[in-house]
Amino acid sequence: MNLLIALIPALGWGLNPLLISKIGGKPVNQTLGTGIGALIIGIIVQLMNHPSVSTGTFILSALSGAFWVLGQIGQYTAYGRMGVSKTMPISTGVQLIGTSVIGVLMFGEWGGVTAKVVGFAAIILMIIGVALTAVTDNSDSRAGLASGLAVLLPTTIGYWIYSALPKAVSASGMAIFFPQMLGMCLAALLYALIAGRGLSAFKERSSWLTTAAGMIFGVSALAYIFSAKANGVATAYVITQLSVVISTLGGMLILHEHKSRRELRLTLIGLVLIVVGSIMTAVL
Repeated sequence: MNLLIALIPALGWGLNPLLISKIGGKPVNQTLGTGIGALIIGIIVQLMNHPSVSTGTFILSALSGAFWVLGQIGQYTAYGRMGVSKTMPISTGVQLIGTSVIGVLMFGEWGGVTAKVVGFAAIILMIIGVALTAVTDNSDSRAGLASGLAVLLPTTIGYWIYSALPKAVSASGMAIFFPQMLGMCLAALLYALIAGRGLSAFKERSSWLTTAAGMIFGVSALAYIFSAKANGVATAYVITQLSVVISTLGGMLILHEHKSRRELRLTLIGLVLIVVGSIMTAVL
């Protein structure tokens, strides 16, 4: 049962990019629907458990969720410019690298020389893995890659902050779950009003269809909290890294994103390096 719980976030976060791409719509529709869907799960959890947090923790958790939206906007935009199968390994790798470095510099993680050597070796592996998944043979694809990276890389800062802020508070994952989902929804609403130039995004069908993806994200995030408690943080975290494999392979098999034989070979090698690197950081 514990293993099944651990697989829920891997499946949910792996299949979500495929579902969102199938539904279609613009990034503003996808972001709005995701935010609303995530809040629905957050409200259900809050009503069932009634966890309480201090005002400061609530605000930091909500800010964490809001910064997640920044990262998600970049990811959704990159889907359209360079495809899911290229976006997801690059995005995941850069997230892992950034959160690992922040953990060391700000929270004193990887204590001891051995841990730091192994940790930074893992970062090097992930950097190589990201570089391999980004290799593109087609000139048109290179233009899409450059355009996608131009928005994906700077917005990944949002994911880093999303991961870092909860470490600054002394509260359980369940306690900060609702304020995080609320922050996501409020930030998504604000983005929709600005990027959608008013209420137009609220009237479009794709926005409301994407709420299903937001609910899947919320359920996956909730399952991760239970998995971390049942299996330990390291094990739970490592299993979730299967999500990048699912989304990358799904982009090719389900969304029919084409890769040359060389691109496919390098992408698979890159995925292995990213997953191995993440496992190395998780067990430190």
